[in-house]
Amino acid sequence: MIRFLAALCAFSFGILAFAQTPEYSIQAIRYGTSPDVPVSELVVGGPQNEKVDIAMVVWLIRGGGRTILFDSGFYRDTFLKEFPMKDYLRPDEAVKTAGVASDAVTDIVISHAHWDHMGGIDLFPKATIWIQKDEYRYYTTDAWQPGGNHGGIDPEDVQALVKLNTEGRVHLIDGDSVEIFPGIRAYTDRATPMRRSICASMGIRRMCWRRTMSTST
Repeated sequence: MIRFLAALCAFSFGILAFAQTPEYSIQAIRYGTSPDVPVSELVVGGPQNEKVDIAMVVWLIRGGGRTILFDSGFYRDTFLKEFPMKDYLRPDEAVKTAGVASDAVTDIVISHAHWDHMGGIDLFPKATIWIQKDEYRYYTTDAWQPGGNHGGIDPEDVQALVKLNTEGRVHLIDGDSVEIFPGIRAYTDRATPMRRSICASMGIRRMCWRRTMSTST
């Protein structure tokens, strides 16, 4: 009987926890297309003579009173000139096509600091930025010292990140498997010694987005 009651209590607590997890909607918002990207740059050992178009997207997550972006895209001229896009729409304008104004975005979760992932953080004036503590510290300090590695990182993006931090709008995630919103956890993907990128898992379905660590993605 005692075991039955204990099991029943555990089951009840599980149901309660599940009921308290908001229902989220997830939408891919395409803001441009990177044309004719060699497959060999995307896949190790991929064919040299094949090319594909890549959809440039941010992920829009809504639920629990929050409007969240996973990554923020980019808009600065430096990379628009270096990597011409087809059908480009600035990320804040692209999000509007889903009925979301730029000042309605409450949070932006940054997978890693590359230009096409962190480059739009200053387009959303009320959003809190979520980024791994190690990622923030490295790219605001050691990456720019002799021997540092800042390939794929836009100095203007870093300046914008530091400025947002001084305004109290940056939240540093410390470690792996951290619940950042109810039902949404941040996991690390340590592909290099100095960096931690983020993938996010949502509830039972464990939906996860991973970002590559090359200098071009």
